[in-house]
Amino acid sequence: MKKIKVMTVFGTRPEAIKMAPVIKELEKNTDVFESIVAVTGQHREMLDQVLELFNIKPNYDLNIMKQAQTLVNITSKALEDLDRVIKESQPDIILVHGDTTTSFVAGLAAFYNKITLAHVEAGLRTNHKYSPFPEEINRRLTAVMADIHFAPTKHASFNLLSEGYIEESIYVTGNTVMDALKTTVAAECTLPVQEEINDKRVILLTAHRRENLGEPLRNIFAAVKRIVSDFEDVRVVFPVHKNPEIRKIVQEELSGYPNVIQTEPLDPIQFHQLLKLSDLVLTDSGGIQEEASYFNKKVIVLRKNTERPEGIEAGFLKLAGTDPGEVYAAVEEALSESKGHGTNQKRVLSPYGDGFASERIIEVIKYHFGKIPNRPMNFEWEKNPEE
Repeated sequence: MKKIKVMTVFGTRPEAIKMAPVIKELEKNTDVFESIVAVTGQHREMLDQVLELFNIKPNYDLNIMKQAQTLVNITSKALEDLDRVIKESQPDIILVHGDTTTSFVAGLAAFYNKITLAHVEAGLRTNHKYSPFPEEINRRLTAVMADIHFAPTKHASFNLLSEGYIEESIYVTGNTVMDALKTTVAAECTLPVQEEINDKRVILLTAHRRENLGEPLRNIFAAVKRIVSDFEDVRVVFPVHKNPEIRKIVQEELSGYPNVIQTEPLDPIQFHQLLKLSDLVLTDSGGIQEEASYFNKKVIVLRKNTERPEGIEAGFLKLAGTDPGEVYAAVEEALSESKGHGTNQKRVLSPYGDGFASERIIEVIKYHFGKIPNRPMNFEWEKNPEE
């Protein structure tokens, strides 16, 4: 029986975390699939952390990252290299994830080579061209080229339907990050900041978006400085992104504030352990909005909009933007309500999945290539745990 050659392409740490469960599921089905992994290395060190954790050995490592790389650098280099890799390996289907430049370029390379393209975490939208930048346009362009859309939620599938994508091409699977968390949370680790946060209320801070560079980031840090000054029992733990521009602003704004604990980027096991222990999350990240819901954590989103409205509806997320006063007010309100240490008082079911999205994705690929007769069912929660 001829195996289906599935090429998975990714380049950043968030993509790797969310695609790792799909790759591991492909590896369980070696009678049906030949798995080919290609990484661009758009993020190098942080990508390698995830590859090691999930024991993934890429067949192709393009290693395109360079100092002070631009979107044009990434796009042109990745497109040329991926075209070569696709011509050499001749996959039947290419899987890409989400909204990175790697995903868009891999989709373009698949289109140029007339290879079936499947888009994992499809259908997320802010409907703002430059927010997030360049992710909103990356995900839209990828959708145009995709033959199969793996929407993580019903809301994401509605976005695709409203844009004219045919229903037969859309599958609601849940989000694969919930699958990945089953691995990372089960592992034991020691946090490098453990002694500094014992008996303290912990706010986990991440900030790295391109559109927040400059004054917006300084505004965020102004709110953080006020928070640690006014709440003596609070420690803000800040794994600082590798971007030199971010590090320069961090050095200028947060030096001399011992209650803001800066660390190097944490590996996924450590990060998820810290997320579990945190009382509150401040972030401009997309994926952390989903991950926090796994732990029933409140998230103050340092953006004016989000492509994950399910989190707002479920009560996990609150949009605060980057205005110092609004960020401070949102944190003050959340801390005053967090008698349960930052968790929602009532256990709320995460709207982002049940940990079996990867299995659903694999079944859809089997169906698409005629290996099983019936279309797989869409994912849908039946009820909340306390109902």
